[in-house]
Amino acid sequence: MPVELVAQKPEAALPVYLVAKDALEAAALPPSVVAWARANGFSGEAGRTLVLPGEDGSLAGALFGTGDGESVLSLGALARSLPEGDWHFASAPAQPDLAALALVLGGYVFTRYGKKPGKALRFALPEGADAAHVRRVADSVVLARDLVNTPTSDLGPLELEEAARKLAAAHGANISVIHGDDLLARNFPMIHAVGRASTGAPRLIDMTWGPSNAPKVTLVGKGVCFDTGGLDIKPSSGMLLMKKDMGGAANVLGLASMIMAAKLNVRLRVLVPAVENSIAGNAFRPGDVLRSRKGITVEIGNTDAEGRLVLADALALADEEQPALLVDMATLTGAARVALGPDLPPFYTADETLAADLAAASVAVEDPLWRMPLWRPYDAKLSSKIADINNVTTDGFAGSITAALFLKRFVEKTHSWAHFDIFAWNPADRPYGLTGGEAQGIRALERIITERFG
Repeated sequence: MPVELVAQKPEAALPVYLVAKDALEAAALPPSVVAWARANGFSGEAGRTLVLPGEDGSLAGALFGTGDGESVLSLGALARSLPEGDWHFASAPAQPDLAALALVLGGYVFTRYGKKPGKALRFALPEGADAAHVRRVADSVVLARDLVNTPTSDLGPLELEEAARKLAAAHGANISVIHGDDLLARNFPMIHAVGRASTGAPRLIDMTWGPSNAPKVTLVGKGVCFDTGGLDIKPSSGMLLMKKDMGGAANVLGLASMIMAAKLNVRLRVLVPAVENSIAGNAFRPGDVLRSRKGITVEIGNTDAEGRLVLADALALADEEQPALLVDMATLTGAARVALGPDLPPFYTADETLAADLAAASVAVEDPLWRMPLWRPYDAKLSSKIADINNVTTDGFAGSITAALFLKRFVEKTHSWAHFDIFAWNPADRPYGLTGGEAQGIRALERIITERFG
């Protein structure tokens, strides 16, 4: 990581003064600093950094504008705007853990293919910050980002399995994988159907960790390593970001990393159906009827709505043991982006307590989420004339809601279930992360799981 957090303030560390908009005087700065700020047109506007010169022309510190109570994660901009060296906050930020996390995430650069790392900064851990917690969260977000940023040429179903095995080995978790035609023998027909046309065999990754008698927490992540759309092929523009269609899997692996590193008292299970939705002579077709693990028959109205098919088989398995909490995450619908944009993932749940907790946690840790309704009247839109259900609607309305309703049919026994329709991508540079893969929702979920089971 370009930004290194250190417990002890280095002797030569320079101060960063946080200044709200139009509040130079209130910041209790020396008169010479105020004069320098005014001479440079600095008034505390959000995200702006102004370095301060010493009497001999050397660096003496920096000002950073926090605007009108901007996000604490905006402090991540310091990782790219400060000169290299040792730094510390002149006064402790109001949310020290979040401020420290912002610095680390703001310095993230995906370097696997030759991109140069960011500036090397050492920053004193803000007073009151929990260094271990910040590191757990940062490592997990970086894991998710790295996986999403890796192209399918280096992250197909096999490599996603290898990433899960590496994580399991690091924490002493157990892992088993069902490959290829064994999916049919073990009754995961829809995972097999979606992935069978690829040269990389479809598989179901199943990782477990923690005491068998602890509360069960199960995470299911969509692992479509690339989505051509299948025979209902996407246009070329629609395929450009399809390496990120395994963003749900990347995010649940990141969340699992946080849970295991914190040694929470849960029996964790992670299920990842890992496939590539490819085109070949044996690809599943529009009009086909697939039988699911649960026995529900599904008419295929569109092969580009494949994520819900693989999730359905995995959710049916998860539901069989009725976990205390069941979460699935998926880059599932473009409709979610139309409704809420790339920064605000919708979530769906019938558990009112969980919904309230998620809303509160998302605000507390600045991990935006928005509840959307499981609107039952729309369930009829998924009807089929020859099967129990169709995988798409015919009118194209409420696509994210109807996708959630489709998944809900495969979760009958578990009371506390939530579905997250995430984007897993920053389409533009943010203070806390550059354009590219992103973790969404997992920091809020980590807070809830820690509060409930920690």
